Amino acid sequence: MQRPGTPLYTVKAYLPVIESFGLSSTLWASTSSQAFPQLIFDHWEMMSSDPINPGSPAGKLVAEIRRRKGLEEQMKPLSEYEDKL
Repeated sequence: MQRPGTPLYTVKAYLPVIESFGLSSTLWASTSSQAFPQLIFDHWEMMSSDPINPGSPAGKLVAEIRRRKGLEEQMKPLSEYEDKL
């Protein structure tokens, strides 16, 4: 919607957090620095799939996050973290 008396527009949308990474730079580049986002956390929802299963939507999300953070995509078994004494 347009703000009355100004050339400014306000656009409200729900965006998954994972999709918001890099949004500011992409928006600035696409609009020649004339638009900027203001991101506000609104709510969260539980994912019904299993994050341990690599083929599930939650598993794909976990793999993408691990890739972005520079971690191995496959999670190590718990025995790798147990004390060996």
